[in-house]
Amino acid sequence: MLLPAKAEVARHLERYRAWERLLLVAPTDHAVRGNFENTGYTLCVLMGKRCAREAVEAAEHYLRGEAPVSALSPVAVAHGARGSQLSQGTQAQGVGRAVGRCP
Repeated sequence: MLLPAKAEVARHLERYRAWERLLLVAPTDHAVRGNFENTGYTLCVLMGKRCAREAVEAAEHYLRGEAPVSALSPVAVAHGARGSQLSQGTQAQGVGRAVGRCP
């Protein structure tokens, strides 16, 4: 997947966090909420994710130079990549699916 410049991701992540703080101060302000949602959408587009929370996590991993767990194939995870292993029960529950809303 083609990723944007790290400076661009950092700029949008900083904006997202700023609007997030403002939203916590003024949760009923429609302009603040709209700007917060717009910055979340922008991060979703930049990072190729379906919800803002996943996009923020992916952006943070990308800026730290880490591969997010979701970028690893299920086979790599099952064989111990990054020192983790999914149990059969976790796989059966569909953890890690990119369908629908964030849990």
